[in-house]
Amino acid sequence: MSSSSSTSRRNSCRGAACGTRASSECHTRRRGSSCSYFSSGAQTEDFSVSLSQPIFTITLRFLLAIDLWLSKRLGVCACEESSWGSIRPLVRLVEFSGHVVPWLFGTMYTLVRGENVAEQEIMFNLVLALLLDLMLVRVVKTLVRRRRPTQNRSDILSTFFVERYSFPSGHATRAAMCARFLLAQLVDTDSMRVLVVGWATLVSLSRLLLARHYVTDVGFGLAMGYCQYSLVERLWVTWDCLQDLLLLRLGERLNRAYSGLWIADWKH
Repeated sequence: MSSSSSTSRRNSCRGAACGTRASSECHTRRRGSSCSYFSSGAQTEDFSVSLSQPIFTITLRFLLAIDLWLSKRLGVCACEESSWGSIRPLVRLVEFSGHVVPWLFGTMYTLVRGENVAEQEIMFNLVLALLLDLMLVRVVKTLVRRRRPTQNRSDILSTFFVERYSFPSGHATRAAMCARFLLAQLVDTDSMRVLVVGWATLVSLSRLLLARHYVTDVGFGLAMGYCQYSLVERLWVTWDCLQDLLLLRLGERLNRAYSGLWIADWKH
């Protein structure tokens, strides 16, 4: 009798222990699936170092670890459950203001509806600058192939427009390039200069708050965009040069068409 009661006690203890372990595992899974940038499985990078490694490798791993840690700390709007999740819609609006789609459509509309030649020339070169930015960013992203932070959450809009590669930040390159373009070509008052610089800063910061990029992605993007305007300035296309080029192409096409008609008449 006593043997059967002790056996039943052991089975009940084992059942209680298994139930406690299962509930703790379930709770751990729920915590891991939540949008917390401090979750243990948030990143898979291995930053372990050894004294036998070269000093360059040790320094690079140390800097990458700082980059990862700082990026996690800044991703306070990664989702609605984050510490600053209440302002996420506002941050996303700032993010959209630096997207290439509104910039391209707005610039092309201004180019078509331009009131004078000088304005059309500026808008035409801004279109070329935006296309150059898209091309250079795509090339660098394809070469580096750095994945986005795992705490990045895809939204309905970002699902169609956000690329899977992270380095560099296209928003940061565009913000820096457009800000320098506007400051050099259109802005002539101190108040507008402050607004333009503030906008570029907020757009770059929004990429970190939403956990879209790492800090190094945004920093390199700002430097890259700043240098891009120097290239745009060197390759500036004047309106007279554009008209001469278009007239030259039109003249070549007319000459080819006339030559074709003349040969056809001669054969007949």
